Amino acid sequence: MIADAIRPLVEVNPSLKVKSIIAEVQSKFNYTVSYRKAWLAKQKCVAKIFGDWKISYRTLPWWCMAMCAKMPGSRVRIETLPIYRGSEEVNGIRILRRVFWSFYPCIRAFRHCKPLVQVDSTRLYGKFKGTLLVAIAQDGNQNIVPIAFAIVESETAEEWDFFLHQLRKNVVTQDGVGIISNCHESIQAAIARSDGAWAPPRARHMFCIRHIGANFLKRFKAPHLHKLVINIGYSRTEQEYNINYERLRERGEAYTNWCDEIGLQRWVLAFDEGYRWGHMTTNMVECINSVLKGARNLPVNAILRATCYWLNKLFTRKSDEAHEHIRNGFTYSEFATQRVKENLHRAGNIVVNRFNKHNEVFEVHEMDNGSIFTVNLAQRVCDCGHFQVERLPCRHVLACCANQRLDWQVYINDVYKMSEIRKVYSVKFLPLDDPVT
Repeated sequence: MIADAIRPLVEVNPSLKVKSIIAEVQSKFNYTVSYRKAWLAKQKCVAKIFGDWKISYRTLPWWCMAMCAKMPGSRVRIETLPIYRGSEEVNGIRILRRVFWSFYPCIRAFRHCKPLVQVDSTRLYGKFKGTLLVAIAQDGNQNIVPIAFAIVESETAEEWDFFLHQLRKNVVTQDGVGIISNCHESIQAAIARSDGAWAPPRARHMFCIRHIGANFLKRFKAPHLHKLVINIGYSRTEQEYNINYERLRERGEAYTNWCDEIGLQRWVLAFDEGYRWGHMTTNMVECINSVLKGARNLPVNAILRATCYWLNKLFTRKSDEAHEHIRNGFTYSEFATQRVKENLHRAGNIVVNRFNKHNEVFEVHEMDNGSIFTVNLAQRVCDCGHFQVERLPCRHVLACCANQRLDWQVYINDVYKMSEIRKVYSVKFLPLDDPVT
């Protein structure tokens, strides 16, 4: 009775809270039900709308086969465990341990995104608990692109090893990529046992600065130093890092010793060798977690279908936007265009001195504050740090190009081109239909 009463609400919002269900029943029937009865009613309602909880495990392999048949090139890995009665294995019956999946459009999309992955986890809140692992990339217009998912029992080193192995094997196959995660020990252990797949020179594992800040507060209970630690991580140049580091050491060497244990290349922008592309947090993954909030309350095969249909909407909308920008004459993404405009506006009142005949090395003087920077166009490096971080010409590079009448567009990375962004969403999703019928 309660399930029927709340069905319209659950259809719209599968993440409907139990206290809201209790309030709805109170409003309709002037009767207060227990928390357990409201929770059970929600599970019954979800089963009626999205499929039976237990049957969903049985039909999951069918849905995965349908996905791979409709979209060849998609990748699925299902691992199961046997059931025992006493010491004897029950023949013909197995239980789901974990499942990894990545849709072919997402696999193709990553080839045209920034070579950077963010990974994180989120809990499932349905009748049967579990953890959803997600990997996210980003196109040249700052749009998030989910590329892989997994449902596992819990966030352990073994489960992360499973996810990261499948991700490296099937999706992130190229070298020179960066991966950002929180500082969870299970992820670090999985990275360590990956046999170099996520280690230099093939890849670089880096930490989210927000989690480093949280760990610092947990360790030292010093909120007045939190911002200084964050500033150390965001330091774009070695000089800026040294200044912030010394400020922290003046407050106590215990703080800097703790920072030293992390490893510079894992959290300081000035030493990441360009792997971060300026990204310091795992906020992109947390955006996806909020979008999939409703799906986290669904049966397992409904979660897979939900990711498919949500990604179809995302790819369709972003593909239309990319074509519209190209029709309107945009050569580069809105983000890149806006950033270059800002730097062009700030490129005035800069004196440029050329230091070789090939127009590669320059010294620039900012007349407003007297700052001096070296620009190496051949190596695409500027002392300010912005050029190599974002792969976009900073104000000093633009000043050098104007001084020597060079084409500054040469120094915009291809990932920011609208033609490349269009390729991210070029492969279409197809309806899965119902494999049971």
